[in-house]
Amino acid sequence: MGVQRGRPLMPGYGIEESDDGLLDWETVLGRLRESHNYWVSTVRPDGRPHAMPVWAVWVDDAVWFSSGRHSRKIRNLQVNPACTVTTESGAEPVVVDGRAEVADAVPAVLDAYHEKYGSGMEVPGSAIVRVAPSEIFALEEARFARTPTLFRGWG
Repeated sequence: MGVQRGRPLMPGYGIEESDDGLLDWETVLGRLRESHNYWVSTVRPDGRPHAMPVWAVWVDDAVWFSSGRHSRKIRNLQVNPACTVTTESGAEPVVVDGRAEVADAVPAVLDAYHEKYGSGMEVPGSAIVRVAPSEIFALEEARFARTPTLFRGWG
């Protein structure tokens, strides 16, 4: 996979300095796949943040979701493709920072979405978005000082 795992820079939080307690990729991958709701944060053209919940799937090392072609998040992403997607859990979060692109429907993505939600991802007037990660942060609240983990190294 080529993804590197390490500690994020979190001065002042008392985070463990050694690799002891780092989360493994399989745990984080499970959270990415199993979350039902996700939050997508984009930046408006005037610099204000915009966050909205979506349904999404993790397929081929990316987060995929759909949205109306004229929605605020799609218009934001057309101006600035940088975005953050998070899982729904505050106790065991996964935060994906990356770049979004409107993408063609990929059969594996459509199948995963239908299997997960029981409905289709392609709706007239919608766009399918692929978010390629630049880094992924995860932790466990119950073991806060030991588990903050940062993954890097995609594409």
